[in-house]
Amino acid sequence: MVQDPLLGWLAEVTRPHRRLGVALATALMTLSLVGLFAVAPPIAAIWWFALCLTGLFSAYSFLTICFYAEGVTKAAALGPGGHLRLAGWREAGSLLGVCLAAVAPVALLALTDRPFAGFAVFFAALALAATLAMHREWQGSPNAMTDSVFALFRPVFADPLARRLLLIALLNGAPVAVTSTLFLFFVESRLKLPGQEGPLLLLFFLAAALSTPGWSLLARRHGARRVLLAAMALSIVAFLWTVTLGAGDGFAFALVCAASGAALGADMTLLPAIFAERLARIDARAAAAFGLWNFVAKLSLAVAAATVLPALDLAGFRPGEENSAFALNTLTLIYAAVPCVLKIAAIVLLAFTSIPEPEKR
Repeated sequence: MVQDPLLGWLAEVTRPHRRLGVALATALMTLSLVGLFAVAPPIAAIWWFALCLTGLFSAYSFLTICFYAEGVTKAAALGPGGHLRLAGWREAGSLLGVCLAAVAPVALLALTDRPFAGFAVFFAALALAATLAMHREWQGSPNAMTDSVFALFRPVFADPLARRLLLIALLNGAPVAVTSTLFLFFVESRLKLPGQEGPLLLLFFLAAALSTPGWSLLARRHGARRVLLAAMALSIVAFLWTVTLGAGDGFAFALVCAASGAALGADMTLLPAIFAERLARIDARAAAAFGLWNFVAKLSLAVAAATVLPALDLAGFRPGEENSAFALNTLTLIYAAVPCVLKIAAIVLLAFTSIPEPEKR
């Protein structure tokens, strides 16, 4: 989380050599994943694990920032609504990648007794193919950046709407952060469905992936803010139903996963597209701005983990054990009710935010 603004600065500094920077970051991400899953630790396992994760997620964050920043430039060539069109397909690809990564080790288990090592090799081949396919798409700058670090972020902080969008992103990301933190606990302890966490999580992300082109199309026809507000309301309806669920309600919770996953697709597609559209209007440094955007997104996860887990501990909840009715009710309220309150706050803030809409198509 703390390094993302710095990675945004680094993406701007290295913009004249964007292709090389992306290639090096992809190589670091790939080597880190191979080291994590396919190499016996040459040093103490915990330190090797930490080293590989640091390399993996630092490179991933840098590449994400570059990818989103490039989209600001590319969308201009797509005409009115270009940011929404690009975001729909970008997020669909991203979420389908999550689904593929979730099932690949299980599928590879039929071919090898080291499925995660096979996954690492598969990922390395995929990363090489993606790097070659995207090689000509990266638009570097002929001039090196001369702005100071603070000057890079000034256009975003100076623009009231950009600041408001960052705050909305923080509030709107908090519900997903809370539910992501507690998902496994809820399925195992409240629903009493151990072993079903994987399929339910896959359903959640698959619903999100399949919904993104549709949200993009709706936003271009009816306005991004209006459609996003409707999707946020859908998320609240789904999670209010979750409060009533108990042991064995797997089918009902699968419907919740599908509905909330679809709502997540709107969050992931429309908010970044609105932010990117604003960056283009105020001529902000896109990579630096998306460094801030990544920071805000991860801040939600950090705050969720730092608050809800101690709260559950105080309520006496113990993962994998028999828990009291009070502990389970606390788990349900935090998992389902708290996200609704946070989402309502995000809805109110968005409802009172005026967002210029591109021409509808």
